[in-house]
Amino acid sequence: MTRPFDVICMGRAAVDLYGEQIGGRLEDMLSFTKYLGGSPANTAVGVARLGLKPAMLTRVGDEHNGRFVRETLAAEGVDVSHAKTDPKRLTALVFLGIQDRETFPLVFYRDNCADMAIDEADITPGFIASATALLLSGTHLSQPQTYQACRTAIRQAKASGTRVVLDIDYRPVLWGLTSPGMGEQRFVPSEQVSAHFQTVIPSCDLVVGTEEEIHIAGGSSDTLTAIRRLRSLTAGTIVVKRGPMGCVVFDGAIPERIEDGLRGPGFPVDVFNVLGAGDAFMAGFLRGWLKDEALERCCTYANACGALVVSRHGCAPAMPSWTELQHFLAVGSRTRRLREDVDLEHLHRVSTRTRRWKELCILAFDHRVQLDELAARHGGGRERIEAFKSLVAEAARRVARAEADRDLDAGMILDARFGFDILPALTGKGWWVARPVELPGSRPLAFESAQPLMLEMRNWPAEHVAKCLVAWHPDDPAALRATQLARLTELQAASVATFHEFLVEVIPPRDMPADDDTLARALGQIYEAGIRPDWWKLPPSASAEAWERIAAVVQDHDPHCRGVLLLGLEASEEVLRQGFEAAAPHAICRGFAVGRSIFADAAAGWFARRLDDAQVIDHVGARYAGLIRLWRDARAGHTTSLV
Repeated sequence: MTRPFDVICMGRAAVDLYGEQIGGRLEDMLSFTKYLGGSPANTAVGVARLGLKPAMLTRVGDEHNGRFVRETLAAEGVDVSHAKTDPKRLTALVFLGIQDRETFPLVFYRDNCADMAIDEADITPGFIASATALLLSGTHLSQPQTYQACRTAIRQAKASGTRVVLDIDYRPVLWGLTSPGMGEQRFVPSEQVSAHFQTVIPSCDLVVGTEEEIHIAGGSSDTLTAIRRLRSLTAGTIVVKRGPMGCVVFDGAIPERIEDGLRGPGFPVDVFNVLGAGDAFMAGFLRGWLKDEALERCCTYANACGALVVSRHGCAPAMPSWTELQHFLAVGSRTRRLREDVDLEHLHRVSTRTRRWKELCILAFDHRVQLDELAARHGGGRERIEAFKSLVAEAARRVARAEADRDLDAGMILDARFGFDILPALTGKGWWVARPVELPGSRPLAFESAQPLMLEMRNWPAEHVAKCLVAWHPDDPAALRATQLARLTELQAASVATFHEFLVEVIPPRDMPADDDTLARALGQIYEAGIRPDWWKLPPSASAEAWERIAAVVQDHDPHCRGVLLLGLEASEEVLRQGFEAAAPHAICRGFAVGRSIFADAAAGWFARRLDDAQVIDHVGARYAGLIRLWRDARAGHTTSLV
């Protein structure tokens, strides 16, 4: 029987605040990166990235962190229809750090948190029956209310043929066995906890834990004795995680030695962060187990996923994709320090994007020099430019709202120099938003920010795309190309480090010759330097051969590139129509990002005080909507895949 979900993950869903300073005490952390957290939530993300269909059964607070958890899960492909919003409790919070290879301090803020308020009323037979498996984590066996909820879920699972999986996930601090400041302590023996676990073990089809977790569940500090105790309680599969040694699986009678179980060898990698590795292991094992693959293959998936995650910062965001996992298993890595494997890290980044865009129709009004000059001619200054950009933004918003839920996605490119107070109103609305980083007119490329670009971009909302215009010709002098490549390398490093996508806009200088091969050669040179933008923005070309060459270069160097947006260069509507029609048959073209062709006439009239505010909004909106119609008409009959 086919069921809607492969697995329901029940239990913890939290916000992880990871210290960014590596090698220090948690007391000395100066800044933190916010991630989704909680073992079941991490595993839900992991199995989703591996191609399974997970759902989350939990509670979150009716506040910003709760919305972050729900939105992040949903963006990753996790069903959140049973992630209930609790009106009285806050979402759980965890502070984590990486001090050294053996020390990973963490502090749980889970007192009366939302996910510990799950009760039996949240469990419905139809929902449990909709999944092949139910995944429980040990933390939710630690309190009476959540324990009863888990028992109810287990009963319903057994009645519907849903398999029950237990991630022992033993955290002594969450059982009240250590002081609140000892969150990193992994093992405290307790007969009461062991007995508690053993009330649910008989219902489990799969039990997974580290050797220490097997000790607590089996009630013995001798691993083999503990495994045998578990076997006396369940005929299910027992998996013992052994860190760098991999894992051992027991699917039947327990042998005389642990090593005589089915062994899944580990992968020799440099350990950077053990937190989250177990959740990744579980995701990998479930990827095979839920598809009834051989246990040897389940172990391979599990150990590889764990190896990838111990190499990275964070838990949920470190989970590998199916594409990435297959690459790692087929190709491996040139280094044990996987986070320094450029190709692997790029594949992780591009294959775990959570936003899928339709065709993009972007209104670009990040122009600075042109509006400076226009305002100056009419006696205006900064305030006048800011006011005009507010009008353009309003026109863009109106058109974007009108295009919602259709076949296109709208967006804007806006600078912070004149649009700083406008950008917040464009953010968080589901629109594609980019902002420029280049110093206008610079050749060689320079950045506008007075501080290093990475520091500048740390202040940006995560959804903002870095847009960088570079005047580039493939026949430029080698020294000029080297200087510009150094800046583009800095842009890529800043974007990756701050979790932003980036767009490179390439415009060959007008005083240099160009042919059908010019842009393709330019992109090839940039790619050869190791720079792989998420997006390109290029001038339109009437030549099908030029587009075929561009598409071939992109495909050869980065098949995961999101694509090309067409720029306007203040061309007329007729010229743009011709460019759209030439580009539309080519899947690499994802839409347009046009500016002055849309707003130049309105700007000239408004700064000269021939047009009022309402006329500008109407004029810009009509031009923008008209270009969207042109692109839609040009694209009709041509299909592209979403990226």
